[in-house]
Amino acid sequence: MKYIYPAIFTEEKDGVLVDFPDLPNCYTDGANLEEAFENAEDALALALWHLEEERADIPVPSAPAALTVPKSASVALVRADTLPVRQMNDTRTVRKNVTLPGWMDTLAREHNINFSKLLQTAIRRECGIGV
Repeated sequence: MKYIYPAIFTEEKDGVLVDFPDLPNCYTDGANLEEAFENAEDALALALWHLEEERADIPVPSAPAALTVPKSASVALVRADTLPVRQMNDTRTVRKNVTLPGWMDTLAREHNINFSKLLQTAIRRECGIGV
């Protein structure tokens, strides 16, 4: 799933702190603004993936204008996609039974086609995921 949440970026003398007001346990930091933003994307994706896995309610993102922000901080919208996190963490294999014409099975065997690999590649391509 893809999400967009507001984050509060607070610049400190030794780096940048990032807090997501809608997700109490989601925060990160960075040595500079660029690193903090990259880390914010990762932290947000991981936190939301965890909520998805727990089948917990995903909070509705607050409107940035509705947030109380200290003068030393700023608000930015951060995007997150939980699919890459899911791919890295769900490495189990599942068995699928496939039905196809006999002639196709014979042809595939003659060409040493690996059905599992072919099916995975086809699903990735069909879903627009890099192969």
